[in-house]
Amino acid sequence: MKTRSIIHSVLFATITTLLFTNCSGNKKEQAEENSSEQASSEAKDNTSEPQFQVDASFQEQLAHVFTSYIKLKDAFVSSDPGKVKTEAQATTETLSRVDMKLLTGAAHNDWMSYLSPLQSSLTEMTTSSDIEAQRKSFSTLSDNLYKSIKAFGLGGKEAFYDYCPMAFNNAGGYWLSDQQQIRNPYFGDEMLTCGSVKEKLK
Repeated sequence: MKTRSIIHSVLFATITTLLFTNCSGNKKEQAEENSSEQASSEAKDNTSEPQFQVDASFQEQLAHVFTSYIKLKDAFVSSDPGKVKTEAQATTETLSRVDMKLLTGAAHNDWMSYLSPLQSSLTEMTTSSDIEAQRKSFSTLSDNLYKSIKAFGLGGKEAFYDYCPMAFNNAGGYWLSDQQQIRNPYFGDEMLTCGSVKEKLK
């Protein structure tokens, strides 16, 4: 009876582990494949076009900000607060080169509403050495860059809007990526592939 009980316990633990592979921090090849397949499926079913038709030069400038953001995201994946500071500063400089005069009317007003929190969250990252505090600011940055890309587009460049339900004590957190493969900036190596693609932007 004791042996049978032990076997049942082991089987239960094994099944539980398999069920939560995608957000368990397990880096086995199967977890990578499952995450990529899920991301590809969800992105295909949920692709968004820009809200506004704007000058192609503005889209190109916003695409440069997105490229800088990706380097910043990768610094969070590495859980390196020093690198986060460096990439946040670089993203700030790229953001400062976006010409708001290329927008008019409602598009201009919307950009102005996104610009201030983008700038503030980047400043917070450059003035903090606490990776968790930086991650909270990164979440704000991600939300507003997502709104910007959804509104204006990237001139053909693709972006993926990702979500991790376990970020920030299970409150959940979003981020942007330039690829379907999940690389979680809120946990890094702890749960590298935890998350899924919620939307594809272009």
